[in-house]
Amino acid sequence: MPPARLRRRIVAAGALISAGCLALATSQAQAAPTDAKAHVLKGSVAPEISGHPAIGAAAASQTRTVQLWLKPKAAAESFATAVSTPGSLTYRHFLTPDQYTQAYGAGSATIKQVRSWLTGHGFSHLSTDSQHNYVSAQAPVSTVQKAFSVKINKYRVTGPDGTQQTVTSNDRDITLPAALGSDVSAVTGLDTIQPRTFHSARPTTAKTAAAQAATAEAAAADPDADCSTYYGQKTKTGLPKYKGSTSFPYVGCGYTAKQLRAAYGMNTANNGAGQTIAYIEIGTPYRMLKSLKRYATLGGLPAPKSTSYNELTVGDDVNNCGNAFDVEEQLDVEAGYTTAPGAKHLLVGGDGCNLKYGGVQALLDAELAVLDGSGSAPFATIESNSWGLTGEAATSALTTAMHSILVRAAAEGVGMYFSSGDNPGLSQPADDSLAISVGGTSLGIGAKDQRLFETGWSNEELDLDGKKYDNEGIGRSAAGGGASLLYAQPAYQAGVVPKKVAIPPSGDSTQPRRTVPDLSAVADAYTGIQQVDVEQTDKGKDFYDIFPDGGTSLSSPLVAGIMADVQQGGVRLGFVNPTLYSLAGTAAWHDTLAVTKSTPASRSAVYCPPTSELCWEGLETLDSQDRVYTDQSTTKGYDTMTGLGTPNGQTFINALRTAATQAP
Repeated sequence: MPPARLRRRIVAAGALISAGCLALATSQAQAAPTDAKAHVLKGSVAPEISGHPAIGAAAASQTRTVQLWLKPKAAAESFATAVSTPGSLTYRHFLTPDQYTQAYGAGSATIKQVRSWLTGHGFSHLSTDSQHNYVSAQAPVSTVQKAFSVKINKYRVTGPDGTQQTVTSNDRDITLPAALGSDVSAVTGLDTIQPRTFHSARPTTAKTAAAQAATAEAAAADPDADCSTYYGQKTKTGLPKYKGSTSFPYVGCGYTAKQLRAAYGMNTANNGAGQTIAYIEIGTPYRMLKSLKRYATLGGLPAPKSTSYNELTVGDDVNNCGNAFDVEEQLDVEAGYTTAPGAKHLLVGGDGCNLKYGGVQALLDAELAVLDGSGSAPFATIESNSWGLTGEAATSALTTAMHSILVRAAAEGVGMYFSSGDNPGLSQPADDSLAISVGGTSLGIGAKDQRLFETGWSNEELDLDGKKYDNEGIGRSAAGGGASLLYAQPAYQAGVVPKKVAIPPSGDSTQPRRTVPDLSAVADAYTGIQQVDVEQTDKGKDFYDIFPDGGTSLSSPLVAGIMADVQQGGVRLGFVNPTLYSLAGTAAWHDTLAVTKSTPASRSAVYCPPTSELCWEGLETLDSQDRVYTDQSTTKGYDTMTGLGTPNGQTFINALRTAATQAP
């Protein structure tokens, strides 16, 4: 079965294991040092190796570059919460990167102590990032093992492509001297485990690209085109019955920027001017500005200027190891440009060769490059992140490191928007109480660009088999969401998220937990965006690849652009969740409603023709809510598919601006 062309990157640290598998084997635990003064950094073993025996030792001379992440002061989180909460005396009194480091970051004495310990244990090439988030150092494996009281072994694990791969990893939790235990929250860089990803850029030939372009661009004029330019434009009849009907609308060709802006009530005055959106990536795309210009032309947007789009590379080998996320990167920027064509768009490419710790290190470095900024200001006021760790099985050390970045971002007034996921359930760090989690919807846009309906993104695949359907289930074609086992319910969700939703269906908790997503936008590829990519033939000639696409990689940058519109003119919001939840149930939101028995059949499924790249011939149902695959559901008010709902145009923008500018 061909996979749906959804583009969200999900780096799966622990994708194949449950949180309960994080415990180490008894033999490993017995090998831990017995020094009472030693500090064991719990959760610092890559969960992928759990249950896998070592098949040999890593080469002793092999070089490792490690990062010792430094804890912010305890008061940092309290400040981050207060500065983000309307009514607080410090509300929106954000700090510069330098001010945050001075007030809450690791001090020079701590940096000196960590560096001294590393040097004393044989590490070299020491460096400290500009705002003291971590200290980096290099050493051969033999030195690393001795310093951290671990063995670095080889293991056979299932790789990103489903094949067995040999990786190296520390065999047990890291041990640090007690003097460093209170300052170091995580150590990254010890393993060589590659990211497990749902995004896979497919090879495209000039011939297939030309066919895709003809389908997308000529669909409106071609009665035989196999997709619709607006919802319900074309209908397939004579199908086996579903929901009592034998007729269903064709899958979409991909909505243009003009259609998406109209559906979300974005008038020409809302363009995000004065704001900068940063897109966190691994690598940088091929000729992004060229594809963005083509996208703008097709979508009726003003052409981007050369100053509209910029790239910031982090590391020396950004694309030297290839760029598997090129398509993803182009989707992110085009989606953000859709809702904020007047903003500045900054793509931050992490080092594509730096895939340590499950591929997260390059992404964290890219995030910090924005937050560290110039010292006097971050490089953007909004970050859109189309990546995440599947489930909540990441090491506790890594979870802590990611949380510390979110604390800094909130204190600096940078909104951190994360895709909630393209498969049912939770992902990290979208589940964090300081992340703004963006879920996904299926969206119907009519012939006059009007919003016909919107429901939770959860497709069930019904493959056509003669005169009947074969139900293939949801798979991963659904927005992520649910109640977290890691984080308690934050104050901003109390009284808004129903208790029955906020308590996980499994686990020991009887108290409300952090639930995701917070808000949503279209993500369903069958009702998604018309994406434009610039690619190359084997002979090095550029061509445009135009196709429908989706995933919460679409919804996150769309929402990031809308938030740039809200902040247009200098209203800076940063971590906006407390304000969003204060508007729950108001006209600021489109309440995304479930598909029910009374929903017209034409809005409960779309038809995929045999020529579709998205699916087999048959139906893709909308808002399936099949509990075999997910505990999520779309309901009136807050729900774990779409959160508070989707932004209601100017009403949403005005409500947030008013709430943000009211004096405490």
